[in-house]
Amino acid sequence: MKTNLIYVKLGGSLITDKHSERTPRNKVIRRLAREIVGGMEKRPQTRLLIGHGAGSFGHIQAARYNTRGGVHSARDWRGFANVAATVAELNSIVRTELLSAGVPVFNVHPSASARCHDGKLIALAAGPIKSAIDNGLTPVLHGDVAFDETLGGTIISTEMIFGFLSHIMPPDAVLLAGIAQGVLHKHPLGSAIPEITPNTFREHAAGAAFSDAPDVTGGMKSKVAEMLTLVQNIPGATVRIFSAQPEGALARAICGTEATGTVIRAERPEPTPA
Repeated sequence: MKTNLIYVKLGGSLITDKHSERTPRNKVIRRLAREIVGGMEKRPQTRLLIGHGAGSFGHIQAARYNTRGGVHSARDWRGFANVAATVAELNSIVRTELLSAGVPVFNVHPSASARCHDGKLIALAAGPIKSAIDNGLTPVLHGDVAFDETLGGTIISTEMIFGFLSHIMPPDAVLLAGIAQGVLHKHPLGSAIPEITPNTFREHAAGAAFSDAPDVTGGMKSKVAEMLTLVQNIPGATVRIFSAQPEGALARAICGTEATGTVIRAERPEPTPA
């Protein structure tokens, strides 16, 4: 039986109140944990790698210290450490709920091994993550701070981490679960764009760029760009950006039956002439 690998991100706006500092949505996290277990039970051949956003445990603090732009002064480094600590606090909440639901969590703090160059992630210890997956465990990681060769320090998003890891352990699918219905034609009330490919990204980029909550990693436009790079590197993979607010949506997405949201894929090959 072929084993499938799915990357799942629990968005920061989904699991926290992104407008209120250090405010988790505990009931939502608990429900999502149950849905992850339900999806895994229905697809026992599937392995998951779970990431989560920082939400109000990271973006507000990182914006306060401009951590993504670089870390140089003593104040900057104190902010760097504070961002890492608050993100780890949210990670502890998520990890506890997943363990309580029955997910065999193997926890990973990316900042322990991540290295960047001018904001680009160039190194991360992937070996333990791959070994965990190979042995039936579920790695759980998150957006985090990272040391940077040119900036001193910076911020790495979950999507950046997914992109880096995809070269080492290619996913069959990536699920970005948030509160938006997908990538919207017009923020915040437009309808979801059904599909985005490298050729159609430019026409949609302006509408996808905006968010009304603090997001130091570039918001939806940046997420889409990261995922377009991923699917071009792994043409068979698909990415679904969808809302996990409706009951059961995350479980359905894991099972491959969720039809809502925006699908990102590489260009379909032209049919071969007869």
